[in-house]
Amino acid sequence: MTDVLLVEDDLNVRDALSQTLELADLNVTQAGSFLAAQPRLTRDLAGVVVSDIRMPGRDGFHLLACARQADPDLPVILLTGEGDVPTAVRGMSEGAFAFLEKPCNPDELVATVRRALTLRRATLEARRARGAQEGGDAAARMLTGVSPQSGVLRDTTRTVARASGAVLIHGEPGTGTSKVAEVIHLLSPRATGPFVKRSAPALDTATLVEALTLARGGSLFVDHIDALPRPLQHRLPEDDAQTDGVRLLAATNADPAVLHHALDPDLFYRLEALRVHITPLRDRPGDVPVLFRHYLALACEQADLPVPDVPPDVQSRLMAQNWPGNARGLMNHAMRYAMGLSDNLTVEPSEQGDRPRAGLADRMRMVERSILIETLTRHKGQATMAARDLDLPRKTFYDKLTRHGLRAEDYRPD
Repeated sequence: MTDVLLVEDDLNVRDALSQTLELADLNVTQAGSFLAAQPRLTRDLAGVVVSDIRMPGRDGFHLLACARQADPDLPVILLTGEGDVPTAVRGMSEGAFAFLEKPCNPDELVATVRRALTLRRATLEARRARGAQEGGDAAARMLTGVSPQSGVLRDTTRTVARASGAVLIHGEPGTGTSKVAEVIHLLSPRATGPFVKRSAPALDTATLVEALTLARGGSLFVDHIDALPRPLQHRLPEDDAQTDGVRLLAATNADPAVLHHALDPDLFYRLEALRVHITPLRDRPGDVPVLFRHYLALACEQADLPVPDVPPDVQSRLMAQNWPGNARGLMNHAMRYAMGLSDNLTVEPSEQGDRPRAGLADRMRMVERSILIETLTRHKGQATMAARDLDLPRKTFYDKLTRHGLRAEDYRPD
């Protein structure tokens, strides 16, 4: 486990600082540049960062910004040989934990690092406690949808998470393979370990070895596994139930039936054992209004905008789309809708040939059901408030719930 990620381009200075910290029984991981340190700047980093400011290429301020983007609570201690007040002020104003002048006083350096570590460990412990308090079912929290296919997806991820073998997640582009992988990790016995994501086309021997090192004790997610060169496939972790091993989670947008052409036979059959399929959005139109409202709320929160109304006619047009970009395309449309850009949706011809499509009555029933579910969810199962929100008499509201097989109590927090 890393206590200190030390970033310093001068090898002699880096070795001296590392020795000081290691003599204080701190575990140090060294990096000679921002680029070398960047992959380790994650929300899962259990330690703190000590970085020089003046470095070739990206400097310490850029590293600070990157660290805060990865995790605003990650302590970063900045070092400089200049000792000027404006630099210190800038460092502190941009979120640095502390600012030390080189050459560092060893006692001051160690004391500052220990204070930062105490804060970091308390922060991570609070997150773990908060996560346990909020409930451990990441599938229910993160895999939004009311369709039978979404229910099957949640159940499958829960089942697969309990196993220890490699997993293959497959679905069309934009269906959210990385999110499903993260849910599997969070529901697995490795949930407290790191979750490392990499894209196969960007991997070479060095970056794969680095990713495996970072993922030790947790999970490594490799997207576009079919694009991984065969020599690298042999370096992927074997099925390993040990705590300090690495579990492989892989994803592809290709049909799993043709993967045997791209994958080494041993890897292919390992991935065959545990498979998770994500149904495309066009085959579960009942999820569209619920997902759209979810993405719309997120977009409005990020842009500090009020959440606009989504009339039934807009929801109907949303459900009539094929959504070739799946959830990603729906998310992009929600962002445009949040900003008041034109709703230019038109009913697209089916790309599935003669595949039957829901008629108007069926679509309207799906719209009504999704609105009832969204309203009950928002009001935490309080039927009176939900009926008032929808401007319906209580009896009419309950009649509609019965017609759609819904119960208000199912949407109340435990």
